[in-house]
Amino acid sequence: MSAYVVSRVRAKPGEALDSYRRLAADSIERHGGRYLVRGGEQQVLEGEWSPATIILEFPTIDAARAWYASSDYGEALIYRDAALERDLVLVEGAIE
Repeated sequence: MSAYVVSRVRAKPGEALDSYRRLAADSIERHGGRYLVRGGEQQVLEGEWSPATIILEFPTIDAARAWYASSDYGEALIYRDAALERDLVLVEGAIE
């Protein structure tokens, strides 16, 4: 069953953001993940929402967990605090 990483992001422009994006994207691909949503136009319909939304899809929740705990994603995390503020959640897809 697929799993999704959903992130609400406030990016901080600069070199750290460029490094984070590059390293994160490479690590996501190596772990079988892919971007479903990466920025784009966004309209808030209810409540409050951060300026950007990112949604990743992984083949399984274990694959998503392995990516997040991996040393290659750890390289991207070195830049995270200088690059962005975010909320991040991992959710397993379920269809009844």
